[in-house]
Amino acid sequence: MTFSSYVRLYTDENGESHFEDLAAELAVVDFAPPAPPLNLSHYIPVERFAFFGMPAGWHGEWHPAPRRQYFIVLRGEVEAVASDGETRRFTPGSIVLVEDTTGRGHASRSIGGDAFAVIVQLPD
Repeated sequence: MTFSSYVRLYTDENGESHFEDLAAELAVVDFAPPAPPLNLSHYIPVERFAFFGMPAGWHGEWHPAPRRQYFIVLRGEVEAVASDGETRRFTPGSIVLVEDTTGRGHASRSIGGDAFAVIVQLPD
């Protein structure tokens, strides 16, 4: 068993958002024979995905996520602040499961230059 880490941003029962560190369990799978086996998690149903660009200096005031989605940073750096005050920075390779679709949400901004990411939206 191998694990890969990611971050969850969620809303609690009081409408406050928080970060949580999680790990996806990976198992050795004969995924694409004749290529050798590799590590794979369980499949997660998705609705759609899009590329996402934040220009340098972009800042989003407090807002909830439009829906449950994975946010995967490909280039640049993104800072997010949960409503509990915790701030985290995400660099290329960071994966965030954004689930704060109610309550105050979070604030976010690009750090330094442009940021580029993939958004993978999950079914309702």
